[in-house]
Order: sequence, then structure tokens, then C-alpha cells
Amino acid sequence: MNAPLPPADTLRTALAGLLDGLPPKAAAQAVERLIANYRGTTPTHAPILRDRSDVVAYAAYRMPATFEAVRAALEEFADAVPGWAPGSHVDVGGGTGAATWAVNATWEGARPVTVLDWAEPALALGSEIAAANPELKSAQWRRSRIGAALTIESTDLVTVSYVLGELTDDDRASVVAAAAAAAQAVVIIEPGTPDGYARVIEARDRLIDAGFHVAAPCPHSAACPIVPGEDWCHFSARVARSSLHRQVKGGSLPYEDEKFSYVAATRFPPEPAASRVVRKPQIRKGQVLLDLCGPDESLRRETVTKRHGPLYRAARDAEWGDAWPPADTP
Repeated sequence: MNAPLPPADTLRTALAGLLDGLPPKAAAQAVERLIANYRGTTPTHAPILRDRSDVVAYAAYRMPATFEAVRAALEEFADAVPGWAPGSHVDVGGGTGAATWAVNATWEGARPVTVLDWAEPALALGSEIAAANPELKSAQWRRSRIGAALTIESTDLVTVSYVLGELTDDDRASVVAAAAAAAQAVVIIEPGTPDGYARVIEARDRLIDAGFHVAAPCPHSAACPIVPGEDWCHFSARVARSSLHRQVKGGSLPYEDEKFSYVAATRFPPEPAASRVVRKPQIRKGQVLLDLCGPDESLRRETVTKRHGPLYRAARDAEWGDAWPPADTP
């Protein structure tokens, strides 16, 4: 018997199958329109994803990037909560369910999963795609307004990915409050832009006020040391480009990098990173420059040279977003 494919490969295969029978030009036109109108401008009472063709095109284009960004955030979160795994999961504003696939890729095994979204075509397609993953077949796909009226049943994990930018200020506050009231752990992901980071920081503050501890990416639960307006905290995930990506963007590279900002917080004490690499490491001759966010609520640059031995080798392998130093470094 062949071993099951990893969730990422299964998802890519399922998405490729969706495009069969959908004219490439029509798919590309739908994606271009949806990109221009979807994220950041859609009121929750009027979903932009209107029908199956819209949702198929958007899912094929955006789900891989959302999946990789959420998975990258969850992997760092998982490192901060060793021995813990969610026994249940609610995905708020989950659409076609990219975050449910990312949770499954991070913690194996079936668990009760509920996806809440206002767009019925997205929920229907998400359920169809999930049928390809045995551990997601029993997921519940429920229509729900994402805002002040949102109610979430008690659960271990709530994810809110690429959603807050679609909401009013009041609805953002309501969604974060509902997540905090329902969950043991909350993970929020937004685009890696100054505005996306601002929404993440706002949510981070609300979670801390609700009694949560920051598990990732921050090494602490104190104020972010970044000066608003001068910089923003974000990370990058590598995404394999599908044929639809290449049609729409006309890019020649087989990949693109998805920039994202996130916060993961828990009601129980986590084990956050000692420090976090917050920029792409600069490798020079005989040395590596690491920009770090540290536990003392500061940003600093650390220079690691050959004389540091194993630490230098670890620094050469370090990536943007990694915990530092690695746990297995002497």
C-alpha cells in the first residue's frame, strides 16, 4: 500500500483537479478581479466570492500561499508549546479551509474541526476539497457572520487567517474577543504589510489583555519594540507557483514568497523563543549578521563569526523567522 501524501501535496493535487473544465482565461480573469476587490475591502455582509467559478479560481490561486503562511506560523507556535496539540480547532473566516490543512500538516491526526465563513460557495468548495484528506473529511462547514454577532464554541485552537483586514474596527475587536473567550490558543495571521502588522499588534494587545501569553513570534508578552510607522514585523514563506499563478502574474520563477505577520498566544504558559530572527540573515565572509528581537523587549544585531564554532554553522543555516539560538546548539 502506498503511503499517504503529505497534506501540502494532497492539497496541491486537489486544487489542480478543481481547474479541470474551467477555461484558463476565465480563471485568470476571475483571479484578477478578485485580487483587486477581495482582501481588505469586503464587508462581511456581502461576500465577493459569489459562485463556484469565483471560488475555484480564488482557491487555486490563494490557498497555497495561505496554507504555507499559516503552516510557517504554526510550526513556530508548535515549537513554543512542546507536548501540546490541539484536540479541536475552529477556523474563523476560513473560506475554503487553508488553515485547517495547515493545522493538520502541523499536528497529525483527526480532530473536531469547524470552519466558519459567510460565503456559502467557499464553504461548499472547502468541504469538497477536504474530502481528499481523510483527517479532514468530518470537518463541519458552517455559515456565520464574522463580526459582532460571532459566537464560537469552546475549543482548543482558534485560527483567524487573512480575515481581520476585511472587517471594521469594531468587528475586529469582537472577533478577537470571541476567539479569546472560546480557545486555549489563538493564532492570527495577516498579510506582511504595515497595515497587516498593525492589525496583528492590535489583536496581540487584546489577547494579552484577555490573559493570554504570547508564544510566537515574540520572545515576550511585553510591548513590541518596533516604533510604529518606522518598521513592521513580518516573515516570509516560500510558495510553489501553480500554472494558474504563472498565467495570472506572468512570472517565470517556479515559486514566490508570501509575506505575512502573525501572533500565536495561549492561556497556558508557553516556552517562547529566546530570540527571534526578524530579518533575512546577512551572510558575509567569515560571519553572519542576525537581526534579532530579544526577551529584553529590544531589537539588536548579533554578529556570529567562525570562532563561534557550532553557533556559526547554525547561523549560516538560520532563516528569517527562526528562533535563535537553535535549541540543539551548544
